[in-house]
This record gives sequence, structure tokens and C-alpha cells, in this order.
Amino acid sequence: MNAYSIIKQLHSGFRYIVFILILVAIIQSLLGWFGKKPYTEVNRKINLFTLISAHTQLLIGIVLFFLSPLVMFNSGTMKNDVTRYFTVEHWVGMIIAIILITIGHSKSKKIVLPEGKHKTIAIFYIIAFLIIIGTIMSGHLSVLGSQQ
Repeated sequence: MNAYSIIKQLHSGFRYIVFILILVAIIQSLLGWFGKKPYTEVNRKINLFTLISAHTQLLIGIVLFFLSPLVMFNSGTMKNDVTRYFTVEHWVGMIIAIILITIGHSKSKKIVLPEGKHKTIAIFYIIAFLIIIGTIMSGHLSVLGSQQ
């Protein structure tokens, strides 16, 4: 097994951790926001672990970006759906999502009222989650479209 395969599997597997944590963070923030519940240490840790896992996934993705045979910088890159997705679209979408997670986490730390903390996490993490799902789905469509 080469370095590319190992990093690719790590990146592919770690996405489930990010996915589960962001869903848990969203659910707990919605329950806290609409249920007017206190912002607990558990809430803080879940939100922090979501942030950390997203940044860890980004670091793994950066390594993968430089190892991947699907990332190309030539005149044909933008004409091919698959190479365009992996060279440009995937990482741009994911960085935007990670920036939103980071902003949401940072803003929530500065808010005093628990309802505001929950609301901020919910809004930023939901938007980030939708961007992640949309970016991944567009990649699947690119790969499926190129196989036909």
C-alpha cells in the first residue's frame, strides 16, 4: 500500500467522524435553542470536538491534495469533471464549510446567553453541513457523469 492509498483511506474514513459530530452538534444546538436549555460543558465539548475534527480532516485533505493523481494543473483540468472537482471544487467547498464552523464556534464563545450560543452554533453548523453535503454530492455526480 502506498502513501496515497493510506491517506485516501484515512480521509475517507475520518469523514464519518466529522459527519457524526456535526450532526450531534446541530441536534444538540437546536434542542438547546428551541428548548431554551442551558449551555453545558457537554455542549461546549461536542462543539469543540466538531471544530477539531473538521480541522483535522482539512489537514489530512491537504496532504491528500498533494498526493492525489486526480489533482492536476494543466490545460485539460477544467474540461474534465473529475479532475476539476478534485483540483478546485472539493477543497473550496470544504474550506468554506470549515471557515463557517470556525466562525460559529468562535462567535458562540463570545455570547453570554445560552440561547444565543445554541442559535449561533445551529445556524453556522447547519450552513456548513449543507455545503459539505452539496460539495460531496456534486463530486459523486461528477464521477458518475464521467463514467457514462
